[in-house]
Amino acid sequence: MPSQGLALSNRLRYLAWRVRRIDVGSVVERARETAHAHGKWTPAVMVDMLWSAGFRQVGFQDYVDYDFAILNRAERATYMTHPVSNELSQKYDQPAYRGLFQDKVEFDRTFSTFLRRDWMVVGEGNADAVRAFTEEQGTIVTKEPVGQAGTGVHRYHAADITDWDEFHRGLLERGELLIEEVIRQHADLAAVCPGTVNTTRVTAFFDGDKTHILAMAQKFGRGAVSDQMTFGGFYTMLDENGHAVGPGYDSHGHVHVRHPDSGFVIADFQLPMVEQVKEFVDQVARVVPQIQYVGWDIVVTPEGPVLVEGNWGAGVYENKPSVTGIRTGHKPRYREAIGF
Repeated sequence: MPSQGLALSNRLRYLAWRVRRIDVGSVVERARETAHAHGKWTPAVMVDMLWSAGFRQVGFQDYVDYDFAILNRAERATYMTHPVSNELSQKYDQPAYRGLFQDKVEFDRTFSTFLRRDWMVVGEGNADAVRAFTEEQGTIVTKEPVGQAGTGVHRYHAADITDWDEFHRGLLERGELLIEEVIRQHADLAAVCPGTVNTTRVTAFFDGDKTHILAMAQKFGRGAVSDQMTFGGFYTMLDENGHAVGPGYDSHGHVHVRHPDSGFVIADFQLPMVEQVKEFVDQVARVVPQIQYVGWDIVVTPEGPVLVEGNWGAGVYENKPSVTGIRTGHKPRYREAIGF
């Protein structure tokens, strides 16, 4: 695919936005922790971190998460970073269609064929319908229409609810307007963490003809309603065959050779039905072709992949050298598929 470049104006606007919001204390703390972790001199790490942010489009947390302090220039150049990912989102995800992904109710309506589970919307006067749905399911997940990183996601058990009118009223007041059936995940996923539905993040680019799989990461929860890091979750990168490339890790310095609860060795994980997952991503990528660059959250069930959500601001999941021993990232694959 021919190089199309990324707009310098977008880059400068993003840099200006970051400069206005920089938290100096947070940057100093990140530099101190990184220096301690890798046996470096804190002032040198601080300077390198600021230079990388200003001239190499490396977010401060990217620098920490992907161990830039121990990588050389050539190795760093292979890593995707959040500022670059943001540019791709701004260029290839048309603003008029982003709302279909940001609003979870609109998302469920748009991608209902691929959810493969029951869902409903909470509204005035439908307390009886909410009760019937919840009692039929036994356990439900509710979502606030707009949220990120797992915020606004809740789990309720019908057996715990005694006043259904009050429950319905509470959902409306808290803005938990979307109710979904709980996904039953594949046994290979449940073996790692049965208490959380563990999602696979597949970052993909649809060029109008072909869907390119750019990176795959497997997220694992800790028994909470979400597998996001805000709920104690972590992830490991997967290779092209869906096998974990090493232990799990998060953005808080935690490394998990084994799952803390089940004891499952993370490096032994194999995503089931990986080819079906790739085919499934190709199908969902064509539903809204105006949103080309997406981070899809998929769950493999005993019957096959189902869709949880799509993130038009795809974010970044990458290798962590100090954990996996892999000192290169996925940026060359992004460049080949997208042409920047």
